[in-house]
Amino acid sequence: MIEFGDFNLWALLPFIGIGFAAQLVDGALGMAFGVIMNTLLVGFLGLPPAVASQRVHVVECFTTAMSGLSHLYHRNIDVKLFFRLLIPGVIGGVSGAYLLSNLDAALVKPFVLLYLTGIGLYLLARGLLYPPTQREAKYVAPLGLVGGFLDAAGGGGWGPVVTSNLLIQGADPRKVVGTVNSVEFFLTLTISATFIWHLGIADLAGATLGLLIGGVLAAPFGALAAKRVPAKWMLILVGIVLTLTSAYGVWTAWMK
Repeated sequence: MIEFGDFNLWALLPFIGIGFAAQLVDGALGMAFGVIMNTLLVGFLGLPPAVASQRVHVVECFTTAMSGLSHLYHRNIDVKLFFRLLIPGVIGGVSGAYLLSNLDAALVKPFVLLYLTGIGLYLLARGLLYPPTQREAKYVAPLGLVGGFLDAAGGGGWGPVVTSNLLIQGADPRKVVGTVNSVEFFLTLTISATFIWHLGIADLAGATLGLLIGGVLAAPFGALAAKRVPAKWMLILVGIVLTLTSAYGVWTAWMK
């Protein structure tokens, strides 16, 4: 039997599957990697939340890099939008990591998720009832700042916040997904730099290795899907995923 650290090949397969599924959705729709992965790791495999979060952060540094390169290859990136998001996003991420490191961001998170649930329903209705009309997004820098801040403070939110709001402004769904995924690499690297430095390379063994393998394998397929799916269906799918994941987050925060 092939073994990786303390895990054999069969033990790695569930984690490879989780990483693949989460990155496939994230690469195609520009959101939900962290939400899907954390939900499956904690809810179905029984990992402690802290351990699941640790592994997600490590894996994202690699999957976002591969996803960005895949979107670049398929020409899904709007260069102008990329730089308009990059600097505010990194500033917001660093600010969130420093200012809220000792505060309970869980108090704010349910309200953000409630807002995103409403945005998801709006995008779903818009995709079903109104043909999407594309125009250049006007409010980008403030969006990047808020998205980066919430991502660092609440352990996630860059994709749902930034992707959904750019789509509401009428930006090209394919370019939005590719650009948001590409900027996320630099955001994740900035926020997680200190954490990864102290973590060391040893944590890349076992389950984390499985998540990383699955995520990296799925990245090219997610970018291809983003290129091929029509704009109308992109809005509908983003609306469905955003509504379900955000509503689930609200339920777990307030109803349990």
